[in-house]
Amino acid sequence: MIDFDIQQVMEYLPHRYPFLLVDRVTACEPDDYLTGLKNVSFNEPYFQGHFPKHPVMPGVLILEALAQATGLLSFCTMEKDGQERDKLYMLVGIDKARFRGQVVPGDQLILDVKLKRNMRGIGMFSGKASVNGDVVAECELMCSAQDKNF
Repeated sequence: MIDFDIQQVMEYLPHRYPFLLVDRVTACEPDDYLTGLKNVSFNEPYFQGHFPKHPVMPGVLILEALAQATGLLSFCTMEKDGQERDKLYMLVGIDKARFRGQVVPGDQLILDVKLKRNMRGIGMFSGKASVNGDVVAECELMCSAQDKNF
């Protein structure tokens, strides 16, 4: 089992503040699953407008955090297989997205993603986000390995 901190997360993902939405990986088994976390702070820029008197993390950003976790799982798998990290994992689809609770400042969002299958460079994942053991969002995600063009 593998875990890593924000510095290692930033080695894998091209995202940066304010759009890096995974702070730490607490568990990763390449080709299988990854558990990460996002500490939700009142200082997040989206809380200024969503919603000022009742700050709630936008659902689309919860899904983006899950998508970033799938990218981390994919990179861990590539590394285990001895492949170069010369690809970028792009989100190509989200299905069956459901929101079951709110995420507010002070919460620690736990991100669980599991590889369901990988066919011709497209990974199919299940994702679940939870706070204090309660599921706040879940979905199925598809990511595709693309050549880096930047």
